[in-house]
Amino acid sequence: MDDLRIFIRNEIMTLAFVKVGFDDSLIKSKVLDSITVVDLLVSIEEKTGKNIPQHLISPDNFDTINIIIETLKKL
Repeated sequence: MDDLRIFIRNEIMTLAFVKVGFDDSLIKSKVLDSITVVDLLVSIEEKTGKNIPQHLISPDNFDTINIIIETLKKL
């Protein structure tokens, strides 16, 4: 999962031009907006080969990289 953490951090840098830590807020702090969240989700799905169900897509499940990783573990 550490590789995925780094992948997500790099994707955020590409999408938002901001370097973030693994526990930094992404949505509540407005680092990512609705468009970049969708772009990030697509990148994660392509990287992992897993579809993220709609019911898991929420600010609470995707506000930090570590929370994203925990959400992905539920798949």
